[in-house]
Amino acid sequence: MRDDGTLDDPYAPSRPTADTEDGTSTERTTTASRLRAYARDLTGRRRAQLALATGVVCCLGLTAVVQVRNEDADAATRSGSLSSSELAQRAEQQRASRGFDRTAAPSTSAAAQSAAASPADPDTSAPARKVAPARPTDPAPVAGLDDDQMENAEAIVRAGRKMGVPRRGLVIAVATAMQESNLYNVASGVLPESQDYPHQGVGWDHDSVGLFQQRSSSGWGPVGRLMDPEFATRQFLTALEQVPGWQRMRLTDAAQAVQVSAYPEHYQQHEWRATRVVDAIVPAGR
Repeated sequence: MRDDGTLDDPYAPSRPTADTEDGTSTERTTTASRLRAYARDLTGRRRAQLALATGVVCCLGLTAVVQVRNEDADAATRSGSLSSSELAQRAEQQRASRGFDRTAAPSTSAAAQSAAASPADPDTSAPARKVAPARPTDPAPVAGLDDDQMENAEAIVRAGRKMGVPRRGLVIAVATAMQESNLYNVASGVLPESQDYPHQGVGWDHDSVGLFQQRSSSGWGPVGRLMDPEFATRQFLTALEQVPGWQRMRLTDAAQAVQVSAYPEHYQQHEWRATRVVDAIVPAGR
């Protein structure tokens, strides 16, 4: 019991504390400790949050990398499963999309021209044009003849074929012209009129003219007509066909029967050359 008659408080602190404006010293110590503890706790939480955030970012990065690698692997797997032709086609499509190896599409005019040229779609609007057969090329001179002689021989053969004379008659006619005029269309120096027509020389055997040296005075025909190789040939062959059995005669006898020459045997020497010329103009079998 205290002197003032009060009882001691058994739960009171054993040591008295001094009161100040900021509270007791015990309260200040307790508050500071609590602040320090709170600060430490706050710092620890921030570090934990930062670590957690860092871990999340790392995890996300790893996930993205794994996903990309997986996509690359899937693409490689798909590429490996494609055939080489499909891969080449895809590569070609990629190059074309980037503008490489591009070619221009055919124009409408080119396509129209191709369609017009196609035999599957003929143009029936226009009538078919008849193509004339090519004219046979004249044979080169044979048997020692020159161009003029060969041309005159062709005129004899053409005239005889028009008349339907057999090959034997053509050979006799060519051989006769070889003997009479050397296969030149000869005018007469005695008949100046004959020189007014195309000719290849001038002879002096009376009034004989042309390839067969026929005489107008003997009734063979007008001078101007006798200077025409075709007319002169028709005159000779017409007379030859009137000779009985002429096809079975020797060439020189058949020719002499028409010409009545002073040298009847001279025609025979030309048979082989005349045969070769006719064969060159009209091949065998035609």
